[in-house]
Amino acid sequence: MLLIVGLGNPGTQYEDTRHNIGFKVIEALVSDFGARDVSKNAFHGELFKSNDILLLKPMTFMNLSGKSVQAVKNFYKIELDEIIVIHDDIDLPFSALRFKNGGGHGGHNGLRSIDAMIGKEYNRVRMGVDKPEHKSQVADYVLHSFTAEEEKVLDGWINHTATAIKELKSKTLEEVKSRYSLKAFQG
Repeated sequence: MLLIVGLGNPGTQYEDTRHNIGFKVIEALVSDFGARDVSKNAFHGELFKSNDILLLKPMTFMNLSGKSVQAVKNFYKIELDEIIVIHDDIDLPFSALRFKNGGGHGGHNGLRSIDAMIGKEYNRVRMGVDKPEHKSQVADYVLHSFTAEEEKVLDGWINHTATAIKELKSKTLEEVKSRYSLKAFQG
């Protein structure tokens, strides 16, 4: 069983923000897989299933994402190497895409929460959202929408990422990394 988690915040006010890029990829995958809703209150999120794939959007707010991931992991007895977490990354330029296993949270509160609840050795899909000019602006920056210029490549970048994640069903992380990593998406 593969658990694919997209990080974001619930609520329409956060829907199109940089922080919710993980939710956007999950929504694309739910559509691609024709996954059905299997959500339960105990999962603290929206959970969709298609054969041996689980797609999760934690509804706990970013800082508590680990609570939702841990609940689904434990219920379905999923190993850490079968978990993929999609998240925004301010340390990468806009529309960059990177893949890795384990590592630190880099100040990302969603990853910090997941690390605390299940450990660090899960797979990560890092989607670059760029960073503001000053470190003090980060919280505000990730909770703002993409610019009109960024919006032009957003759908293509999300679809590229969803395609890469689908490849993780049959290919290794290294194979997917070498084929799908991006410095920047070129629509």
